[in-house]
Amino acid sequence: MNKQTTVALVEEYLALRRGLGYALHIEGAELLRFARYADQKGCYGVVTTDLALEWAKLPQQADPLYWARRLDVVRRFAKYRRLFDPETEVPAKGLLGPSYRRPQPYIYSHDDVRRLMQQASLLGPAGGLRPKTYQTLFGLLATTGLRISEALRLKRTDVDKQRNLLTVVGTKFKKTRLVPIHRSTAEALERYSATRDSYHRNPRSENFFLTERGTSLKYLKVLMTFLTLRHQLGWETTGKPFPTIHGLRHSFAVRCLIGWYREGRDVDRKIAALSTYLGHSKVTDTYWYLTATPELLSLSTERFERFVRGGCGGDQ
Repeated sequence: MNKQTTVALVEEYLALRRGLGYALHIEGAELLRFARYADQKGCYGVVTTDLALEWAKLPQQADPLYWARRLDVVRRFAKYRRLFDPETEVPAKGLLGPSYRRPQPYIYSHDDVRRLMQQASLLGPAGGLRPKTYQTLFGLLATTGLRISEALRLKRTDVDKQRNLLTVVGTKFKKTRLVPIHRSTAEALERYSATRDSYHRNPRSENFFLTERGTSLKYLKVLMTFLTLRHQLGWETTGKPFPTIHGLRHSFAVRCLIGWYREGRDVDRKIAALSTYLGHSKVTDTYWYLTATPELLSLSTERFERFVRGGCGGDQ
């Protein structure tokens, strides 16, 4: 009996999991790369530990963390195939070390955000829409903690400038949530809307943020633009965490926590509201964002010392 190709088996597996609600954008692409490699080697439909290791380590100059992630992708597929083919080998967990390591995020200061937005305003073309688009986009991420994917998917109708409210549709967990914004943020979005509409009276996209051609912004283009701005600002310092787009989300969460500590709020209760605001499925995901900065450590230490002395009162 002829064996199915590995590509066909992977496509079957991805269709099943996507039918269950998993997006699998990155994992799916990686797994198809493995499948094509396996078929080229003549290993049709056969998964072995040696083959998985060989493919995982193909980018020889890559970080071992990347190797481990690639192996994990194959391992999950192999566990599924083992149900149907007892000859399938499932690579041992951790065979190439841990597949995830939380990078130390860069926490932006208010001055950092100001400099980023100012540098974005200098982008070309001079007098064009592009500099205003990036200046407003990065400002929105800094003041709301939105995921970059959420900001790029915003439609015009998702921005309610009268009620200072954003409707975030199709989030990471396929839920829709309402995100209140500060009046100054709403005013900045309104100014951008007016400028955008003066450039594109008949845009080719209903997205809120548009390119010079009136099309929607793509993540890869935004990332490359950000990396250019980061280089221009001299933020690529060796030995320190590099500023990233996602770091704006981390920074927003940390600033919220610092503000609550200063105001003497009940942080344990407020964190639940922040979790909802950020669109997390569980509150433990929000704690993941709360990087210990010197200021945050100092404030939390003071709060703990008051608790030990019995001076916390209702602030516990």
